Amino acid sequence: MTDPVDPGPPAAWHLHVGRCVLLDGFHALKHALRFGAEVPVAVTSDRAGALALADELAPDVREALAGLLTEVSHEAYASLVPRPHPTAVAALAVRPARAVGLETLARLPRRAPVVVLDQPRNLGNAGAVIRLAAGFGATGVVTTGTLDPWHPTVVRGGAGLHFATVVERLEAAALPPGPVFALDPEGEDIRGLRLPDDALLAFGSERSGLTRELRARADHLVALPMRPQVSSYNLATSVAMTLYHWSAGGGAPQVP
Repeated sequence: MTDPVDPGPPAAWHLHVGRCVLLDGFHALKHALRFGAEVPVAVTSDRAGALALADELAPDVREALAGLLTEVSHEAYASLVPRPHPTAVAALAVRPARAVGLETLARLPRRAPVVVLDQPRNLGNAGAVIRLAAGFGATGVVTTGTLDPWHPTVVRGGAGLHFATVVERLEAAALPPGPVFALDPEGEDIRGLRLPDDALLAFGSERSGLTRELRARADHLVALPMRPQVSSYNLATSVAMTLYHWSAGGGAPQVP
């Protein structure tokens, strides 16, 4: 009698694809592990290189990575991802329970604002915003509209930091409680305002701005300083400026 054949990581990968999100690259996997993600399978075509990166950049998760990463051929690795990452690392992580995220968003008092992206269109911008929100310790990022904030391109742009904050999609009418400070060129100069920790910081889409529904929900319209004849800032830049203004008023990133 022969021993059963181990199906190997590619087969195990396909068992988890439907319920998991792709972590594309070493840094996405590193961040997800740091913030408690459940990672059932992780592969690399260069295990020694990945662990060397961990020694250099992420010794705190080196042991976890060593236990997770299985080396496969470059062809097998490339067959599992839309395009190979320079670090030759990929993993699947279980998406956090929606009920837990919604409970966190609704809980008051908050220690940090919630970022609201009102019908965003650009997947990369949404990922960059989630990365920013995680860095500033925001309570979460909520999107309205059709964009899926857990789309693989968004997760790639967020560098795995979806697991460091709450990320959910909601209708404008179902936003969490708290005063809404909506960014708008006609609003009050943000430099004269203090943004409270329980604020919802709302940003319109890259092309159309705020929807009527979100504008009607706003308690305050807020404008970023901008030189005349400059049309707008990039969405992620606007979020970064606003979160920095909040943090300069006393808010600070939370230590995990």
